[in-house]
Amino acid sequence: MLHQHEIELRVRYQETDPMGFLHHACYFTYFEIGRTELLRAGGGNYRQMEESGLLVVVVKAECRFHRPACYDDLLRLRTTVTRVTQAKIEHRYELLRDGELLATGHTTLAVVDRSGEVLPVPEWMRMKNEE
Repeated sequence: MLHQHEIELRVRYQETDPMGFLHHACYFTYFEIGRTELLRAGGGNYRQMEESGLLVVVVKAECRFHRPACYDDLLRLRTTVTRVTQAKIEHRYELLRDGELLATGHTTLAVVDRSGEVLPVPEWMRMKNEE
């Protein structure tokens, strides 16, 4: 499993608040894009996972805002898998503009089936250094 990936995102007008800053809720959307692209870059496919009955759900999400992002800013999002256990996957996010750290985030994910029962994290999603 690939453990780190970076993508570029441009802040769109509809993502900003009346002050012209990226709305706080959009950071979590960016984090989801980062996770999806990390999975894709590592050869995974979320659609195929869902079709096979595996769903990955967010059980904890947090974001710390350091500096605001603004309309039309070109941002770089670094998504890193920081820990994988039998039951959860943890990610860290760093959102940057021209090397300046704007926000950091963390999520904890669990794998469940369609009825919501928690499943072990599949072997192919685990890192070699899991605990």
